[in-house]
This record gives sequence, C-alpha cells and structure tokens, in this order.
Amino acid sequence: MSMRIGEVAARTGVSVDALRFYEEKHLIKPRRTANGYRVYAEQTVQLVGYIKMAQQLGFSLAQIGENLPLLWNSEDVSKDVLSRLFAEKIAALDERIAQMNALRNVLAERAGQVCPLLRDG
Repeated sequence: MSMRIGEVAARTGVSVDALRFYEEKHLIKPRRTANGYRVYAEQTVQLVGYIKMAQQLGFSLAQIGENLPLLWNSEDVSKDVLSRLFAEKIAALDERIAQMNALRNVLAERAGQVCPLLRDG
C-alpha cells in the first residue's frame, strides 16, 4: 500500500514540512508518481516513528542519518552498536550537565555579590 505525504503526516503526527525536510536530509525516500506526487511505502510510518524517538532521545538528524542505514536496514542490529551509540550520548549529556552545574555555581556565587557598577560613588 502506498500513501501520499498527507496520509503519512496524519498517521505519524509529523507535519508535511517536516516530512519534506526528512526527505531533503535523505532520512526518508518517497517514490514519485508520473504526475510528481510523493508516494511512501507503508514502512515509512514506522521509520518516521523511529526518527521521532531518536530525536526525543537527543540525537540530531545528522546522527540519525549517519546511523539509520545501519540500524534500520539490518535484520540483526548488534547490541554492541546500540550500546556504543547510547554510551556516547550519555557521555555527552554528562559533560553538558557538568558544564551547566559549573555555570549554576558561578551564577549562585555572583547572585550573592553586590555588583560594583551599582555602588554609589
């Protein structure tokens, strides 16, 4: 069964513009009919769901695009591959959390100080 872009949008909750953007980024690939309409395979709904979930987990579209062929087209995705991808994402989050905590500490320290620019002569 083939679907047009509006049907995919309705079934996935992703806008038509987002689907076109996914196509531009080579994340999904429709066929074109003789009159130029995009038609999508049934599995596109599942693929868009995968893309949305990966984005919710913090993966960029570039990262999704890099790993999509490995994860989507492989019948037996290695647990090691997934573990590595998730470990890399966790390490990046841990680094970002440390940076945010350091910034928070600086702000908390500064909040208790009187700004020298506001002192009267």
